[in-house]
Amino acid sequence: MSRTLLRIVDAGPMITVQDAGRPGWRRFGVPPSGPVDRRAFAAAVGACGGSASAIELAPGGMTFICQENPVAMAVTGAARAVVNGVDVAGWTIVTVPAGATCSLRIDEGCWGYVSFAGQLVAPSWLGSRSTHLIAGLGGGKVSAGDTVEIADPRENLASVTLPPAPDRPPAGLFRAVIGPQQAYFGQNAVPLLTSASFVATSRFDRMGRGIDGPPLRPLRIDMPSGPAVRGALQVDGEGRISLLTADHQTTGGYPRIAVVIEPDIDALAQLPSGAQVRFQMISAAEAIAETRAAAERERIWLAKIAAGVRERQPLMMANLADGTAVGPGTGR
Repeated sequence: MSRTLLRIVDAGPMITVQDAGRPGWRRFGVPPSGPVDRRAFAAAVGACGGSASAIELAPGGMTFICQENPVAMAVTGAARAVVNGVDVAGWTIVTVPAGATCSLRIDEGCWGYVSFAGQLVAPSWLGSRSTHLIAGLGGGKVSAGDTVEIADPRENLASVTLPPAPDRPPAGLFRAVIGPQQAYFGQNAVPLLTSASFVATSRFDRMGRGIDGPPLRPLRIDMPSGPAVRGALQVDGEGRISLLTADHQTTGGYPRIAVVIEPDIDALAQLPSGAQVRFQMISAAEAIAETRAAAERERIWLAKIAAGVRERQPLMMANLADGTAVGPGTGR
């Protein structure tokens, strides 16, 4: 069996192995985890032939040296790659030669993904390689000095730019459904939530994303603990909003004034710090319709990505003006 080894030279504090998630365990206090930006993750693994796992990147990025065998990789989300000094950008497939140095950085966002054409070797917990970062369970955190193994690597995928994703919320407007704990707020809280401007902050991790703006102080915070869901807008005693994301707690005592609808959750989590945020309340029926429509658009888009995966042509037949080739110690 062939393999590629990635020797990690440096890595930021929130670089982890993720697969699609760990559903079905919330009643035992275990969140689904998985990628923060699920659509960018799905694009990355689909572009490499459907490998189940990827590395999730966060600010600080990651640099590795490819050892033993070359390997193709897909880079999506807010990540962009530089291979042997050549900027190959993001939302692309590129082959990393043996001996090459690859730097992956976050650009205009919070979360990026790199998936490899092969099987990423990592531990599994409760049937999933998704990493719960605080607990350290699952595929694990990727740190400087580690070696990541890719089994059965392929290097013969054509270098292509991936098709653009379906539309995300325009102009920082995010749709949400009111509740379930709006009764714990004063009568002005919901109108303020929908009329004021907020800002995506630099306070974020895999549990949630801070959103600054006028405080929405709850009337009380001593309500019974209840189920928490991804996308909930949780408000602490000082009136600060947090969007719950991949590693969110399964129950919580702080009131949740609204829940962002499924198609908009990951886009809000992905916003660069300082980006403007506004909220629009819609009905539950509208949320269901919008979610179903977005899921169909995503299905078509991911099918287009999978259909575009192809082998690189032999050098004698290749159109060298099409795509990018990066060799050890060379330019394009």
